[in-house]
Amino acid sequence: MANIFESPEMIGAFIGEVEEQLQLLENGIVELEQNGETTEVVQELFRVAHTLKGSSATMGFEKMKTLTHEMENVLDRIRNGFLEISTPVIDVLFECLDYLNMLKQDFVSDMNNIKTEITPVITKLREILSKNKPNNNSDKAENIKVEQRSQTIFALDAKQQEQINQALSIGQNVFVCEVKILEDSQMKSIRACLIMNILNEWGTVISVVPNVVEAPINADISKVAFLTITQMSADALEHKAQNDLMDVSEVRVFPYLDPNSQFQMKVEEVGVRDKDNTPSAKTAGEEKKAVHTVRIDVDRLERMMDLVGELVIEQIRIAQVSNNLYNQYPSDETVDDLIGISNRVSVLINELQEGIMKTRMIPVEQLFSRFPRMVRDLCRSLNKEVNLVLEGGETEIDRTIMEEMSDPLIHLIRNAIDHGIENPEIRKKLGKPERGTLRVTALPEDSNVIITVEDDGAGIDAQEIKQSAIKKQIVTEEEAEKMTEQQLINLIFHTGFSTSQKVSDVSGRGVGMDIVRTHIEKLNGIIDVETCAGSGTKFIVKLPIKLPLTLAILKGLLVKINNDTYALPMSNVVEIVRKPRTEIESINGQAVAVIRDKATPLIWLHDYFGIPRGKERKNTLIVLVGIAEKRFGLVVDELIGNQEIVVTNLGSYIGKVEGISGATILGDRSVACILDVVGVSKI
Repeated sequence: MANIFESPEMIGAFIGEVEEQLQLLENGIVELEQNGETTEVVQELFRVAHTLKGSSATMGFEKMKTLTHEMENVLDRIRNGFLEISTPVIDVLFECLDYLNMLKQDFVSDMNNIKTEITPVITKLREILSKNKPNNNSDKAENIKVEQRSQTIFALDAKQQEQINQALSIGQNVFVCEVKILEDSQMKSIRACLIMNILNEWGTVISVVPNVVEAPINADISKVAFLTITQMSADALEHKAQNDLMDVSEVRVFPYLDPNSQFQMKVEEVGVRDKDNTPSAKTAGEEKKAVHTVRIDVDRLERMMDLVGELVIEQIRIAQVSNNLYNQYPSDETVDDLIGISNRVSVLINELQEGIMKTRMIPVEQLFSRFPRMVRDLCRSLNKEVNLVLEGGETEIDRTIMEEMSDPLIHLIRNAIDHGIENPEIRKKLGKPERGTLRVTALPEDSNVIITVEDDGAGIDAQEIKQSAIKKQIVTEEEAEKMTEQQLINLIFHTGFSTSQKVSDVSGRGVGMDIVRTHIEKLNGIIDVETCAGSGTKFIVKLPIKLPLTLAILKGLLVKINNDTYALPMSNVVEIVRKPRTEIESINGQAVAVIRDKATPLIWLHDYFGIPRGKERKNTLIVLVGIAEKRFGLVVDELIGNQEIVVTNLGSYIGKVEGISGATILGDRSVACILDVVGVSKI
């Protein structure tokens, strides 16, 4: 292997490309299984295998090159109509995908010591090829071959031949488009030139027989053959030509049989039509938008973010100093200039901050694309039928949030299929469709993203949760009796909780929903559960779209407790309400208030921090906060407003204080403690 291909940059680029192509391969195989054989999907799979073969050959990765070459052979049989899609073929293609993932992991670990043995899957691929059973399109394929034998002979030079070879190597189509011009058409040679121009809009015309460009204007041309490179299928090109070309009596489109080409032409593009007869390939008139991207090392991006974070901190300090100087010297013009410069720098840094944050934003579709294969395998192991619906894939979130949310969403989906959606037989008896529906959506909402996982299964039985929690000694029977239905349902997030009677590779260990809660809590997110017995369950996860640029700065809600100022992270604030004193009740010694039809426990921080409550007011000001599945209200005396604050650690002298995460210096140089919502929830 050449030294250049052993450089970290080349290896990183190769791994990035392999991961991208493997995801495309997985999506394609899933679509092939769900929707059956279509020209575009098979061609895309062939292109991915060809790309992986070329990349791995360049890197000297022989095992991956060999495996993808064998996959190419199978996919070539499929696209030529000599091998029909079946469950065994799909299973082997998925097995190839798994082997390719293992090879990638071996390469990452030690590129010179690839341990994965590919012989078993190679044998299965060759067994498929050896059977070589033609499908129902074989007769039509044979007819096409006969048609190709009598097709027009094009005299091509070396440059034109290279164009054809290159087009076929990247998955494009090369067709002969034979057009018969109407007998009564005026100036047929001019009409033929116009047709050539239109075909050039839909693709690239390589050669024309006869040469209509050099033909006289009054030449009597009745039939013209155009050798065309295009992304369109034969069916789509023929259909469009028949409808869009003028003064044409007949159009025939068939693959070009090139005796000099090393690539075999696709037969099934003429022999196989989509069920709705609508081409999904790009047609003429569609704009081709060039997307310019560049790969950036994540470490460089993180360093840029750290530097911008430092800039934000210094900008806040400059603003504070400017305000202090203005208070001391209100008539000094130099101070006015300093404030103007400070404001301008603040605007520029905010724009820079926003630009840096956007570089980390990626479509949630990259996360969603991992789910179809997982759902497919899980349904097969549980003998269930589930229709997975993914919506809102274009919603963008921070890459770190997406990585952190991968495991929680996987557990929610597995939980919905295993515990929520019933078996087809049970669903049929209940009058439901045999195939259940699992809907995963992502929608932006202000500075947050709402991700929901909803199924139409059995729902959550609060009494079953209650009995299981008592049996597993998570709560006592006395504690369970005092719990509301929502509190019982939230027990599913408790460590060790599970309603499964036996442990399997899918569920039963009581760690899945605990992982969900832990990850969402880590991201300062909120999760709600809505369920209805017999109708299904909906998990609603609310997360920040972007992580804070630096942990040294946060947007906080300033509140007063008696005369002391405290700051609450805005990411944990759900809403602010006022409740009359008469609507606050005590249940088993715990003050509660009904907020949006839910009993919410209230906490007076006055009592915890030893601050006098002060005189009673007619209305009580409550800040409803949340972390993961927990909701509670903090009773405060006054609201000041929200602002960005610089977080300062308490230091080793003070040490850790439960319920306090740090402190900040406000504009008036007073100190405000920052409340830790997780710590307060444990009070």
